[in-house]
Amino acid sequence: MKTFLVPVDFSPVTDKVIDAALGFARAMQGRVILLHIIQPPVIAGGEHALPADVIEEVVQNNQRAALQKLDGRRESFRKEAIDCSVAAEVGAPDRVIVAEAAKRQADFIIMGSHGHGRLYDFLVGSTASGVIKQATCGVIVIPPADRHD
Repeated sequence: MKTFLVPVDFSPVTDKVIDAALGFARAMQGRVILLHIIQPPVIAGGEHALPADVIEEVVQNNQRAALQKLDGRRESFRKEAIDCSVAAEVGAPDRVIVAEAAKRQADFIIMGSHGHGRLYDFLVGSTASGVIKQATCGVIVIPPADRHD
């Protein structure tokens, strides 16, 4: 049985990523792990800095909300009797995706690309590029419906 790690960010490409994951899991009798990554808030220091417990509460609230959304997405897999679990982790998206893939022994990562364009990717980089460079398993990148190259 193949394991597919499917990071989603609830952007417009998410539906295409979920559909692709359903297709691959169905074809390979695989199981799916839906993953959402929460980036920790960037807070300036000094007298205006938020207390650590407030930041932690915000992150925990975001994790709960993400898990609730992921549970809703899990229903598509249940309808087809595909094993699907969900997780919400905190950190830099590319690093978390690669670490979760290793930890969960994923055979493939199926993820979306936002299609910002080559210049944006060159200047800023993309999560998909970072994952492709670091992953030790296969990476399947689903393009957005409208490409901006």
